[in-house]
Amino acid sequence: MSTADTVFNEASALSPLEKARLIDKLISDLDKSDQEINQLWVKEAEDRIDTYEQGKIKAISLEKLLEKYR
Repeated sequence: MSTADTVFNEASALSPLEKARLIDKLISDLDKSDQEINQLWVKEAEDRIDTYEQGKIKAISLEKLLEKYR
């Protein structure tokens, strides 16, 4: 059994509140540890804004987007 399986089995016995706290801590830890991914998302966002400001793409409302998938 892997370490992840062991931790999962132990976490399964926690109360819902404790599970939520554990999940929050794990996600926070992932966010801190992966600065490269954060930097890539920042660049992607900046590139999209630049493309929009140059008129190469148009914005659409959330309502129109949701209509497309209903």
